[in-house]
Amino acid sequence: MTQLPPARRSQPAFSIPSILAMICAVASFAVGAGLGFVLAILAIILGGIGVMLAMLPQTRGGIASVISILAGAIGIIAAVFKLVF
Repeated sequence: MTQLPPARRSQPAFSIPSILAMICAVASFAVGAGLGFVLAILAIILGGIGVMLAMLPQTRGGIASVISILAGAIGIIAAVFKLVF
C-alpha cells in the first residue's frame, strides 16, 4: 500500500491588489491633483478587491487593504485641496 506524504500548507501571502492599493494610496499624496485623484480612486478599488481576497484562508492583506481604502479617501480630499488651493 502506497501512502502519500501529508499535504504541505503554504503560509498565507499578501494579495497583489492589497500591495498595489497601498502603493497607489501613498503615491496619491506625492503627485499633483489630477493624478492624485486617479490614484486615490484606484487605491479604493484595489483595496476593496484586496479585502474580498483576504477572506480566503491562504491570503493576507485585509488590514492593509482597509488602511489603503482609508488613505485613498483621504487622498481624494487632499487632491481636492490641491486643486482648490
